[in-house]
Amino acid sequence: MTKTALVTGGTSGIGLAAARRLAADGFHVFVTGRSQETLDQAVASIGAHAQGIRADVANIDDLVRVADEIRRRGDGLDVLFANAGGGEFAALGDITWQHYADTFNTNVGGTLFTVQTVLPLLNRGASVIITSSNIDVKGAASFSVYAASKAALRSFTRSWAAELVGREIRVNSIAPGPIETPGLSGLAPDPASAEQLLKGLASGVPMNRLGKPSEIADVVAFLASDASSFMTGAEIYVDGGASQV
Repeated sequence: MTKTALVTGGTSGIGLAAARRLAADGFHVFVTGRSQETLDQAVASIGAHAQGIRADVANIDDLVRVADEIRRRGDGLDVLFANAGGGEFAALGDITWQHYADTFNTNVGGTLFTVQTVLPLLNRGASVIITSSNIDVKGAASFSVYAASKAALRSFTRSWAAELVGREIRVNSIAPGPIETPGLSGLAPDPASAEQLLKGLASGVPMNRLGKPSEIADVVAFLASDASSFMTGAEIYVDGGASQV
C-alpha cells in the first residue's frame, strides 16, 4: 500500500518543496492551496503522485472537503505536513483587529482545525509535522502577532504529542529561519525593498545566507520517516544558527 501524505499550503516555497520530496520518496501526496491556477501548476510540477485540492485552511468547510477526498482514496493518512500560514508586518501601534484575526485564523486556527479534521484518518504510527518558525523564541519588531501565532504552534506540538502518543502518532514541528520563498519576498512592498529585506535577513544568520526550501523539505522527509521514530513533541530549528548562536 502506498503511503499517503497531506501538505497544506503546498503551491510554493516550503510546501511545494516538501510535496515534491515526499512524492519522490514514494508517497501519494495531497496538496492544498487557495488558488486553483497555482494549485494546478504545483501538481503538474510534482508529477503523477500528486493530487490537488483547492482549500483555505481558515475555512472549515474546505477542510471537510479535504478530509472527504482523502477518505475516498481509502488508505488513510500517514503524514500530515500542516504548513499553510503567513503574516504581515505591523508595528504595535498599527495592529488592527483584522490583522490579528487574519493571522491567528490562518496560522493557529487553520493548523488546529486541519489536524482535528483529518484526525480520524491518521493511521497508527502517523507523523504530524507543523511549520513553526524560529521567531517563536525570538523578538521581532513589527512582527509580534505572527511571532505569537508561531509560539502557539509550538505549544500545540507538545500538547498534541502527549495526547496522541497512545495511537503511536508523533507530532513534531520545524522552525525555519529566513527561507528564500515568494512569501518572504512578499513581505516587502516592492522589488527593491524585497532585495534589501532579504539581504538584511541573511546578514543576521550566522551562516550568512538565506535557507532554501529544499533544506526544509529534507527535514520534513526525516520527520516523515522511521529515522525519527523516537521523536515526538520536538521542534527542530533549521535557521542557519540564527536562534542558537
